[in-house]
Amino acid sequence: MRARYDGLAEWYDERFVEDAETHQPGLLDLLGRGSGACLDIGCGTGRNFATIRASGRTPVGLDFSIDQLGRARSRTDGPLLHGDAAALPFADESFGTAISMWISTDVDDFGAVLREAARVLRPGGVFVAYGVHPCFNGPHVVYEDDGRRTDYQTYRQSGWHTDKPWWAEDGIRRRIGMNHVTLAEYLNVIIGSGLVTEHFDEPAGHDIPHALAFRARKP
Repeated sequence: MRARYDGLAEWYDERFVEDAETHQPGLLDLLGRGSGACLDIGCGTGRNFATIRASGRTPVGLDFSIDQLGRARSRTDGPLLHGDAAALPFADESFGTAISMWISTDVDDFGAVLREAARVLRPGGVFVAYGVHPCFNGPHVVYEDDGRRTDYQTYRQSGWHTDKPWWAEDGIRRRIGMNHVTLAEYLNVIIGSGLVTEHFDEPAGHDIPHALAFRARKP
């Protein structure tokens, strides 16, 4: 099956990674200091490898897109694996830390991704997720030119959305679409994963939160 991001790696890297800040707001604080391998689930082109290293850990990247992994190779000499985030190719309790960045709206079942992350974490292991804010960033939201956001009455229409008239012609959503998960659904899949949440964050950078992040731990 063709990965959704195949054929877009160069465009994606140039637009979202190459001139971006090295560390996404709040990510280092959520990770905290540590050591050992950190699994980057849906690593894309390796945008977060520098942050993983800055935390004291060693990145292990996994993505479903071969094209994205090809670009990621320029950012690490460590392990990169082609695989499905909802069926990780690792034994139980393989990692002390795992992250997933901006993939909750790109996968068919984010709950399955979280359950797999919990499975491959050791007891006491840390998991950090960072992604689209279900309330203020989705197919129901229009970004206005003056900085306001308009919400349409489609917030409760969870699932895949492939086209909205307000999506930018040259934007990622026109190319990929997005799987909208409501806030309640998002919180419930965290509970269902078996991970214990320690902290939620709405990272800085936008007056109206653009992202929702959390840190959890495997009991």
